[in-house]
Amino acid sequence: MFDAIIRFSIRNKLVIGAFVLALMGWGGYSAWNLPIDAVPDITNNQVVVITQTPALAAQEAERFVTTPLELAMANLQNVEEIRSVSKLGLSVLTVVFTEDTDMLKARQLVSEQMQNALKDIPADYGRPFLAPITTGLGEIYQYTLVPQRGYEGKYSLTELRSIQDWIVKRQLAGIPGVIEISSFGGFLKQYEVAVDPDRLRAAGITLTELADAMARNNANTGGSYIERNSQAYFIRGEGAVSSLKDIENIIVRTSHDGPGGTSVPVRIGNVATVRFGHAVRFGALTRNGDGEAVGGIVLMLKGADSETTIRGVKERIGRIQASLPEGVKIVPFIDRTKLIGKTITTVTRNLVEGGLIVVTVLLLLMGSWRAGLIVASVIPLAMLFTLGMMKTLGLSANLMSLGAIDFGLIVDGSIIIVEAVLHHFSRIGSANGSSSIAQSLNRSFTQAEMDEAVFESASAIRRSAAFGEIIILIVYLPILSLTGIEGKMFRPMAETVGFAILAALVLSLTYVPMMSALLLPKTLDTRRTLSDRLMDWLYRQYEPLARLALRWRKTTVAVALAMLAGVVLLFGRLGGEFIPQLDEGDMAIDFRMPSGTSLSATIDASLKAQKALRTHFHEVKQIVGRIGASEIPTDPMPVEQVDLMITMKDRADWTNATDRDDMAEKMGAVLAQEVPGAGVEFTQPIQMRFNEMITGVKSDIVVKIFGDDLQTLFERASAAGRLIEAVPGVAGLRVEQTVGLPQINVQYDRARLVQYGLSVADVNRLIKAGFAGEITGPVYEGERRYDMVVRLASTSRQGLTDLSGLYVPLPQGGSVPLSEVATVSYIQAPAQISHDGTKRRITIGVSIRGRDVESVVNDIRSQIEPRIKLPPGYYYTYGGAFENLEKAKERLSVAVPVALFLIFVLLFATFNSLTYALLIFSSIPLAAVGGVLALWLRDMPFSISAGVGFIALFGVAVLNGIVLIGYLNELEKQGDQNVYDRILHGLRVRFRPVIMTAAVASLGFLPMALSTSAGAEVQKPLATVVIGGLITATLLTLVVLPVLYSLVAGWTRKRQNPSSAPLPTALGLLLLGLATSTSGQTTRLNLGQAVETASRQSLLLRGSALEAESQRALIGSAFDPAKTGVEVQVGQTQAQPTDYIVGVTQSFALPSFYRAQRQLYQSTATAAERRLALRRLQLATSVKQAYYQLLFDNRLATLLRRQDSLFQNAARAAGVRYKTGETNRLEQVSADTRLQSVRLRQLTLRADIEAHTRALQLLINTPDPVIIDTTIALRRDLPAGTPLATADAGPVADTNPALAVLQQERTISRNQTYLERQRLKPDLLVGYYNQSINRELSFNVLQAGVSFPLFAQATKARIAAARINEQLTDANFQYAQTQLTGQLAILQRNAETLRASLAYFDEAALPQARLIQSTALRSYRAGEIDYVEFFQAIQQAFAIEEQYLSALFNYTTVVIQAEQLLGID
Repeated sequence: MFDAIIRFSIRNKLVIGAFVLALMGWGGYSAWNLPIDAVPDITNNQVVVITQTPALAAQEAERFVTTPLELAMANLQNVEEIRSVSKLGLSVLTVVFTEDTDMLKARQLVSEQMQNALKDIPADYGRPFLAPITTGLGEIYQYTLVPQRGYEGKYSLTELRSIQDWIVKRQLAGIPGVIEISSFGGFLKQYEVAVDPDRLRAAGITLTELADAMARNNANTGGSYIERNSQAYFIRGEGAVSSLKDIENIIVRTSHDGPGGTSVPVRIGNVATVRFGHAVRFGALTRNGDGEAVGGIVLMLKGADSETTIRGVKERIGRIQASLPEGVKIVPFIDRTKLIGKTITTVTRNLVEGGLIVVTVLLLLMGSWRAGLIVASVIPLAMLFTLGMMKTLGLSANLMSLGAIDFGLIVDGSIIIVEAVLHHFSRIGSANGSSSIAQSLNRSFTQAEMDEAVFESASAIRRSAAFGEIIILIVYLPILSLTGIEGKMFRPMAETVGFAILAALVLSLTYVPMMSALLLPKTLDTRRTLSDRLMDWLYRQYEPLARLALRWRKTTVAVALAMLAGVVLLFGRLGGEFIPQLDEGDMAIDFRMPSGTSLSATIDASLKAQKALRTHFHEVKQIVGRIGASEIPTDPMPVEQVDLMITMKDRADWTNATDRDDMAEKMGAVLAQEVPGAGVEFTQPIQMRFNEMITGVKSDIVVKIFGDDLQTLFERASAAGRLIEAVPGVAGLRVEQTVGLPQINVQYDRARLVQYGLSVADVNRLIKAGFAGEITGPVYEGERRYDMVVRLASTSRQGLTDLSGLYVPLPQGGSVPLSEVATVSYIQAPAQISHDGTKRRITIGVSIRGRDVESVVNDIRSQIEPRIKLPPGYYYTYGGAFENLEKAKERLSVAVPVALFLIFVLLFATFNSLTYALLIFSSIPLAAVGGVLALWLRDMPFSISAGVGFIALFGVAVLNGIVLIGYLNELEKQGDQNVYDRILHGLRVRFRPVIMTAAVASLGFLPMALSTSAGAEVQKPLATVVIGGLITATLLTLVVLPVLYSLVAGWTRKRQNPSSAPLPTALGLLLLGLATSTSGQTTRLNLGQAVETASRQSLLLRGSALEAESQRALIGSAFDPAKTGVEVQVGQTQAQPTDYIVGVTQSFALPSFYRAQRQLYQSTATAAERRLALRRLQLATSVKQAYYQLLFDNRLATLLRRQDSLFQNAARAAGVRYKTGETNRLEQVSADTRLQSVRLRQLTLRADIEAHTRALQLLINTPDPVIIDTTIALRRDLPAGTPLATADAGPVADTNPALAVLQQERTISRNQTYLERQRLKPDLLVGYYNQSINRELSFNVLQAGVSFPLFAQATKARIAAARINEQLTDANFQYAQTQLTGQLAILQRNAETLRASLAYFDEAALPQARLIQSTALRSYRAGEIDYVEFFQAIQQAFAIEEQYLSALFNYTTVVIQAEQLLGID
């Protein structure tokens, strides 16, 4: 196959050139439109449910909001994690789904469960809502509204907040990629009625009465319209308040305390002060230590292109700026384009510098500048293909996706091909013209001779080159197996590298041979070039080492193994981390005050910290502090917590520190001195957001303690925190503040409440309205909407005394202070309550500096677990970056061995020798020696980035081994039997390609290894491993591998012609035992066995199964192109008497036709499978009906036997009484007649039982008699919780097989229509002709054509028929749905009726029947009643029992019918 590709490429240069031009156009377009970002978005697939409950403490938020939501979400499928935070005024629940779950579907599922939970959440405790669809990279643009110089006093925080909410935010909405704008800081304007409690009490008005009056007097209405003088006059009543004056004039009540008992209206202005106020704040924004500020956070939609979205935001900001009031300016403090620009610049510079180094090495070592340029041209072409595939698959260009591309790896295969061509030419030159290709060195090759020479040389090495690059592709498979966060981070890297190597492989087999035949010099030049002299010098330095190694072979192998063993031990001491932290350029500080600190105190501390940092560090450009929660609290911070976002100057302008860690350490020292008592933890904006959204904690390492009691959790966590602080490498530590929140607690005295006639709800509303405020309606200022709120004046809301002295109105008049009916006191309450997996937990956040994550976690575990004992049921877990590292290592521990096994299989396929496969495979562990040493020398821990470097290293090491061993085997086949000479000769010839591949692969990574710009932290471990590993890998290939080859060469020579027969394969025979039974043997079956036996032995189901299997087999015929045409013409096709034409033609439909045909066959196969399921259900229903019919017959037979016995005794007694003269002949005759009637019914019933048994036997398809289990209950009920009828067929449509069949028929009809439409598209025709012209042979012609359906009337008619069939199947499906709904409703009514009847029988009728029987029998025997009376009574009792059996059977029949409709077999 490879030979054919190479020959076709060389002979059809124009075709290959056209493909290359198309590749350049496609790649260039893709590069221009490729999404750009800094790093991949690694946020997990999560849906956040937020409930704002401003008046609730953490305990109530957990109990009444969080817990109902968690219980509702617990049954969702594909959920990986559920965690929550409950705190004062807020509940945040995060549901993490698996990565393959569609986000919109996940949100729909959560929304449905959220609606189910609403019934358990009190109406006045807030309503949950879903957070925007955003991620850890969603906060793309953050800004503040800054009054300019001279306007500082003009705009208050309330006015700035109104500008933000009603001008900036509204105009930012609608930008493609923007999902939400969250406002932050300032005061949310309200129309506030500040009540004076003394004036209110003096007027005899209650606070709730005031609130109700405000609500009643703030509304507009409409009165339709009236017609007058041909005009319609619309009626509108305007009663909505629009100003403070309107609110003041609202009448609360009318008092009769005026002079002479006149009525005096009491207005709101008489008892309260109406003013502009603001909502209770749970967050604030500070800037540069100058004071509070107002700003906003632009949230990007998950999956949107960040670079395009930010560009749209900036364009819109420019237009908004022109519409802002004079003196107000939008100033950004986080702009993601800065980081994107830095990281893309880093990647671009590394790629360009790496590419230039590779090109320089190629030009220097190839020995021909044309050859070097041919190989170098593969780099941009492979990159264009890669960018095209990235655009097609939706991958963004970022640090990870482009950060691992090594141009040296890309050109390895091309180097091998071109070097083989040059070596072939050098052999021709050394032959001094004796070659059949060139008879003399004094003439140039013709193009045909050049083509043949390139083909010979390229085809000789093509197997090794192609398999080598395929192996490099395979070694990246483990990365594709990564899932979760590590998968999102590294899979784009593996995909882009895979695209580049795949492109390089294809180009090395097509483009490179074509360009070599076209551009390499056609005149042999035997002069020694600089490259030749350089390679000769290098080989002279190397050859003594190779000879020494071959002389001391065992010592060489022992040294290699010793190095390997030493490196294994060294690897265990490297430590580990998930990935190196990306230096974002800016910094963030998780700044916290002690639990319970007020918002104003936190604001003061934040401003003090900002001033200190700006004073001591000129590197700080801007600082913005985000305190508490924003308008959309996706980050649920308490008011004592601040996110200090520090915009830093460029690193070149830093003088106080050399790097980020040094700067963090010095800033921490300043803050510890300037703001004592505050806790600080240094991180970065995106890093902090990622950690928060992925783990719920902002730290690198998270120690979680799970348990029930909050106080116990806090005590154990605090003790553990003191031990963790002493662990080396721990730079900061934060114990979650779950307790210690100061709280004023109101404990009601229920006895006193009863005494005063008060309810808890009334007092609760009074407290909430008085202190938190009660919203009574909106006030509109044009389009702006503000809340109208009533609350106590601020002077009456200062402390515990005000709360205790709050007067509570009594139902009978008058009022009492709150302290009379409740105890008001200070207590310490939970600050927040966190759940993981619905279990309470506390976290210890640990930030590290100067050490790797894995070793720090190991030290922490060894410190706390033995010394901090937990109560039963409590336990530790470790999360954050460490958890991600563990998951990635666990996944790679499986995937890497699988990839190595695939490499070994390819090596075996390449050499067809187990020995040589193992020989080359040994290069993998030995090549790792240099990688581990390089990490150790550079003091780098093992990370997933380094792991990717090892993977790339293994591929290159194997590639060089293939090149060398393949050539040595070729020399052996040519007759070179001296192993020592063969090895030296092979090393001499293959020295250049081995050195070149290693040089370009390692030097291509050199810019990444030495880079210090943004993003280089992630690339450094990868580049370090590859460079260090390739040094030892090259030594292995040139020193150790020849030694190993020499050791096994003798054994290999003996097995030179291995048998190609396949290994014996053990075939396991599955014997099916046929159960045989003797004639007349009976089978007793319960219902389940009967249904299972019938399903297994039914010939109808076997036929349906074969039909489904047949339809499934037809799927393979979806691709059925027309027959290949082969024609031969011999005769006078040209001027000469005899010429020939041999041609092959093939027509194809477009791929969409075969795809449509496959879809049709697949849907037909699915329909057959669904028909099989329907028939299986129908059979089960028939078996159940027959089985219960027999059960009913047996129960009726038992009843008749009782009647027979009773009437037989009665007839005997009647005979005796007749003979004794106690009665007449009529009684005896009547008794005998009744007995014979019962026996006739028994005879008829036995015939029915025999017929019904035969029917069940036929359904089961067995020749043996069937005996049912008569001990089971005649009554059959649906499974618990199964709905029998709904408003529509929707809930059962998925389980009803008949509907499933009709639904599939709809799919078939649509697929048929789609297939028929494809027939209107043209077909393709390709052909190849070989002919002679004037007896000159082998003239080749390629044919390509397109056939159009000009006469398409028949096809259009079939399309019309197919569309009609679609309507027919839709109508059938809708009719079946309607019928199903009606049938279920009928069954529901019948079942309810029968259940009522059965209840009547159980509770009344059957006990009465038993009483009638016993009484009648006793009275008849005593002679108290005659036979007629006895018969009437007994007949009535037996009729009741028979009616009960009939009702039972009818109810069971209804249930069986319902089970069939519900799909229950």
